[in-house]
Amino acid sequence: MRRESVRRIRILGTILFAAYLVLLVYLLFFAERYGRGTDAGHRINLAPLREIRRFRNSRQTLGERAAFLNIYGNVLLFVPFGAILPVLHRRFRRFPVVLACGTGLSAAVEVIQYVTRRGSCDVDDVILNTLGCIAGYIIFSLVKHCVMKKPGRRGGGHKRRDPKGRRGVQRIHGKKT
Repeated sequence: MRRESVRRIRILGTILFAAYLVLLVYLLFFAERYGRGTDAGHRINLAPLREIRRFRNSRQTLGERAAFLNIYGNVLLFVPFGAILPVLHRRFRRFPVVLACGTGLSAAVEVIQYVTRRGSCDVDDVILNTLGCIAGYIIFSLVKHCVMKKPGRRGGGHKRRDPKGRRGVQRIHGKKT
């Protein structure tokens, strides 16, 4: 990919990431429609999968919408994080780095929600957000693989080398072609 194209993609990625973070802050701390009003709750859940099981098993009682938003909403909320972060800089292209950043951000959000009483602190939310981050990174990897493929080239796009290491030279029966 040309340098100018890479620069444009990074600028677009930065703008999209900033817009995503603004939306994320709104949804996680201020959206009263999703239970984020002042003193919305001061609960803490440190037992993994407890709330996921509760929402899955009590869909009828809690409501389909609440179950969907809690489980799938938490996953979908962090897909853009895992997909856009690697576009911003080369150091964010490694999976462990994106995973650590996504998990760290999710854990920080849960603590801030608990301290500010704008939601509960739930380890299941961290698990679901991290799954979303992983899904986003997979999307990034697939798109990168498709974009970086050069049409018309086979075998990774490398020209053959002769035994002396010269590029672009093929020998057939000892003769250069």
